[in-house]
Amino acid sequence: MIPAQFEAKAVERKWYDYWMKNNYFHSKPDHRTPYTIVIPPPNVTGVLHMGHMLNNTIQDVLIRRARLKGFNACWVPGTDHASIATEAKVVAKLKAEGINKNDLSREEFLKHAWDWTEKYGGTILEQLKQLGCSCDWDRTKFTMDPDMSASVIRSFVDLYNKGLIYRGYRMVNWDPEAKTTLSDEEVIYEERQGKLYHLRYQIEGSSEFVTIATTRPETILGDTAICIHPEDERYFHLKGKKAIVPICNRVIPIIFDEYVDREFGTGCLKVTPAHDVNDKNLGDKHGLEIIDIFNEDATLNSFGLHYEGQDRFVVRAAIEKELESIGALVKVENYTNNVGTSERTKAVIEPRLSDQWFLKMEDLVKPAIKAVLESDEIKLHPNRFNNTYAHWLNNIRDWNISRQLWWGQQIPAYYYGDGKEDFVVAETIEDALELAKQRTNNPQLTTDNLTQDADALDTWFSSWLWPMAVFGGIMQPDNEEFKYYYPTNDLVTGPDILFFWVARMIIAGYEYAGEKPFSNVYLTGLVRDKQGRKMSKSLGNSPEPLGLIEKFGADGVRVGLLLSASAGNDILFDEELCNQGKGFATKIWNAFRLIKGWEVADMPQPEASKVAIEWYEAKLQKTLAEIESNFDKYRISDSLMAIYKLVWDDFCSWFLEMIKPGYQQPIDQTTFTKAIEMLEANLKLLHPFMPFLTEEIWQHIAERTPEQALIIASWPESKPYNEKIISDFDFATEVISGIRTIRKDKNISFKDAIELKVLNNEKASVYFDSIIQKLGNVTAIEYVTTKVEAALSYRVKSNEYFIPITGAIDIEAEISKLNEELNYSKGFLKSVQAKLSNEKFVAGAPEQVIANERKKEADALAKIAMIEQSLANLK
Repeated sequence: MIPAQFEAKAVERKWYDYWMKNNYFHSKPDHRTPYTIVIPPPNVTGVLHMGHMLNNTIQDVLIRRARLKGFNACWVPGTDHASIATEAKVVAKLKAEGINKNDLSREEFLKHAWDWTEKYGGTILEQLKQLGCSCDWDRTKFTMDPDMSASVIRSFVDLYNKGLIYRGYRMVNWDPEAKTTLSDEEVIYEERQGKLYHLRYQIEGSSEFVTIATTRPETILGDTAICIHPEDERYFHLKGKKAIVPICNRVIPIIFDEYVDREFGTGCLKVTPAHDVNDKNLGDKHGLEIIDIFNEDATLNSFGLHYEGQDRFVVRAAIEKELESIGALVKVENYTNNVGTSERTKAVIEPRLSDQWFLKMEDLVKPAIKAVLESDEIKLHPNRFNNTYAHWLNNIRDWNISRQLWWGQQIPAYYYGDGKEDFVVAETIEDALELAKQRTNNPQLTTDNLTQDADALDTWFSSWLWPMAVFGGIMQPDNEEFKYYYPTNDLVTGPDILFFWVARMIIAGYEYAGEKPFSNVYLTGLVRDKQGRKMSKSLGNSPEPLGLIEKFGADGVRVGLLLSASAGNDILFDEELCNQGKGFATKIWNAFRLIKGWEVADMPQPEASKVAIEWYEAKLQKTLAEIESNFDKYRISDSLMAIYKLVWDDFCSWFLEMIKPGYQQPIDQTTFTKAIEMLEANLKLLHPFMPFLTEEIWQHIAERTPEQALIIASWPESKPYNEKIISDFDFATEVISGIRTIRKDKNISFKDAIELKVLNNEKASVYFDSIIQKLGNVTAIEYVTTKVEAALSYRVKSNEYFIPITGAIDIEAEISKLNEELNYSKGFLKSVQAKLSNEKFVAGAPEQVIANERKKEADALAKIAMIEQSLANLK
């Protein structure tokens, strides 16, 4: 018994369980060509949001299509340990329980982190199952799995031994909330309204002052010099002099350097080497003292004097008042500048000097530049992102890969002495001990003498190995799976991590495997609300994804998302799109029920049905070619729209009408069999987009064994098709529409049969006459050589169609109606011709406007001629 309604919820649960039970998602190497994609691993702490929904729907479309096309489809799922985000959540949880992270040992903290991960880590992957994602769940990986961590450590050791990783005391981006350094790419610059403070510094031993402008008055407590351009005549007399820093009263030298822009401000620059990278360069050049005034949480330390322990922004407000009270504040102006913020915590970044680990990028990046920008070995879709990629990679700096965190892979550097250079790098502490013994020539050393570096590696340093590490390609590069599945085929991700992840995976692929990690990168847009705003919890404009699935069904949501999701372009999401997807599912379900409801008999096939089948087979093949072309260009949305139109317009609205038997009449077996065949072809094309609905209908059509499930069926075969039959049908639909319009306008019931006489000036094909007769309820079509008197008429291109008048038509009323229409058309023509006869209008109007007016004139003249002919026919 086929249900009257498509019950999405029950169907989704049933078929997902069926697919899982029969292991359709699992892949292992065999004789087939592999098709591989790896999931962009979501944060282990995350839950499904609209961006995930879009990204993973696209991946599922690609993997299901590959499966249908006979590839050995492998989609590797997994999650990322997300050092900063996860550690922040664990720290917050511990704080709520009255536990301070600093009171715990590393091992104790990591136990809490693992407990958190085990409790929440699988949430997002379970949610992806509700969307229908056909991942190979047996291959699920986590970036902190033992084998994955081992890959990261081996990579670090290898790069260190190649001389590409080094430890340096550098100015870094410091996130005071996460209490860790960040790479340059993890800093987001935002334009903010601030203040510019003009301060007076007294010249030592005199009553003279110099004025200096700063946006961060609290940093004066770390000033160690004032710098002036050596050719600035205003300040020649200050050479060899010193100045006094307000509040702390520190005496600092006045130095001269060409770095200073004498045209900017007063031409005097305060130098704080611990808190600005350019100041640090000046400090190194001139041998200045370095004074760091901040603790790791951006509160002031003992150099902050009476502000010690207070937050930097609290101090900023307080120090302004103190500077004013001592006469050191000249003025304050509003000032807009770019402020660096943490991509993860949104905290304002502090420049900070610290010992960090860096990866040299200058040579590593060269193959990645060539692969995308020169050889086209890897393609970005859309390719406009090539410019962004080029900008990042051509301006790349060494990568700061260390983080002051405990959650993550701990840096495999082991210290054996007090000096900064007294360390060795090794995969295990046992290997490190042997190296340390050799380095020190001390065989008495034990592991107790070694201390491992406390920092963890940047999460991206883990995930840049993802396409290789998930197949064991770092630890065992010659293993069967790695050689079979790598390189992968397609990567679907957001442009926001084009550098963070995509470019770095490409770099790693060439460094470790000597080849690309994937061939194509499909870059999705952001999902925005219908007002164009980025979706966020704070705006309350982001729908709950599982709620959408509950309301519209997974297939409806997938269609709704993809109908407007062209590569690289943002989606203006509206729930109505999902409702449209749900309506599409209902349309398909009802079409299936209609077919299955027909009684089948052993009887001759009507000519109309034979013609309809030939046309639909051609239309299907043309659409298939369009779909394949769009997939080749990664125009997934266009592929779906082509299928949508094929099923909704061509199959449901035309094909089924053409083959539908008369009321309470049976359908012939030949046509019914073909109708099922066409429906099954449609289901195959639809399956990647609407997996649940299509599998449900597929299994209702006939009893199927597990080996006959739609998920592993064969994609429709491409065949030559007759383009002429398609264009001829398009012409026939206009003829049918003309008949229907006349029936509607003249109140001629569809039950009343009519005759049709044709003046075939177009030499139109007669192939679809049987269809015209059936869909127009036309008893006979006669081709004539002259116009037909006493008939209603209409045109399709230059062809004229006449419907002889019967007693069902009120001739007087029709004449009156046509005269009214004629008068209106003549009036309209007169107004258009008045415009065109106005020389001023014609001379001044744009060419396109004139062309539009001439077309209106031509259309009005044609309509008047047709009405006059119709009147003549009625008289």
